[in-house]
Amino acid sequence: MSIDTHAAGAPRHSAGPPPLDPGERRKQARQVRLGRLDLKASPYLYVAPFFVLFAVFGFFPLLYTGWVSLRDWGLIKGDQGFVGLQNFQEVLTDDKFWNAMYNTAGIFVVATVPQLLLALALANWLNRKLRFRTALRMGILLPNITSVAAVGIVFGFIFADRYGLANWILQSLSLDPISWRGSRFASWTAIAFMVDWRWTGYNALIYLAAMQAIPRDLYESASLDGASPTRQFWQLTVPLIQPTILFTVIISTIGGMQLFTEPLMFNYGAAGSGSGLENFQTIAMYIYYTTFEGNFKYGLGSAMSWLLFLLIIGFALINFLMVRRSLKGSK
Repeated sequence: MSIDTHAAGAPRHSAGPPPLDPGERRKQARQVRLGRLDLKASPYLYVAPFFVLFAVFGFFPLLYTGWVSLRDWGLIKGDQGFVGLQNFQEVLTDDKFWNAMYNTAGIFVVATVPQLLLALALANWLNRKLRFRTALRMGILLPNITSVAAVGIVFGFIFADRYGLANWILQSLSLDPISWRGSRFASWTAIAFMVDWRWTGYNALIYLAAMQAIPRDLYESASLDGASPTRQFWQLTVPLIQPTILFTVIISTIGGMQLFTEPLMFNYGAAGSGSGLENFQTIAMYIYYTTFEGNFKYGLGSAMSWLLFLLIIGFALINFLMVRRSLKGSK
């Protein structure tokens, strides 16, 4: 005979949890919505400070400079109204502007090509097993953290025409002294020394980080196949760090086209005057002189800045395509 467990008077138990009151339900729903919002919005909030700073200090000045370049605006006379592309036309017909562009491109080539090749060689040397390897890696970055103004002043006196260290060394070797500011190529070389001394170690560390990401098994296999260290470097290391090389080329292009402090200190702090200035005045120096020292023409300076911006983009793309094609050909 079966026994009824749910006899009269016996308590009945429900199979699930007790029902929530409306207040608890609303609280749980709100927590779920907040959790979903946190998952969707948190990544954007984390990166928002960068975009806010870029908008304030990068994008807005770019747009504002473009607006000023279309107006006749000077420090003394103020805003004289809209002139369209007249400032760009005046800049493009200015011989001093093209001379400054020529100097900028020349200094860039003389400084950047040896700099990146030396950085590659230095990184390859530091990638080996050496004594005091950590100290050496830290030491090559010291020139980069030195004040660029101090570097410019020191090198400016090293390459002084009369009592400079460089000419003293040349005369000690029975060679004729060089007028470092009187010759275009000599002034480019002197400024290139400043740039390379400061940035070679920085690029070498970037290359070193890329080299250390290459698996060591590849080098062991290449050694077993009879590849020499030189062949391993050019046919294994260089192709594998191609993205890093492209990055340094683009960054060096941007920095080289904006070169300002080194030639300014080389000219003892003057942007628009000095002996032999036409031999090494860069476009950044000419923009500064036009805007703040000489004519105080904000519209012309803004037009030059926009032209420089477009030229930097063009040079960066050309360098990117040329380096990528040469690296693909070396594989």
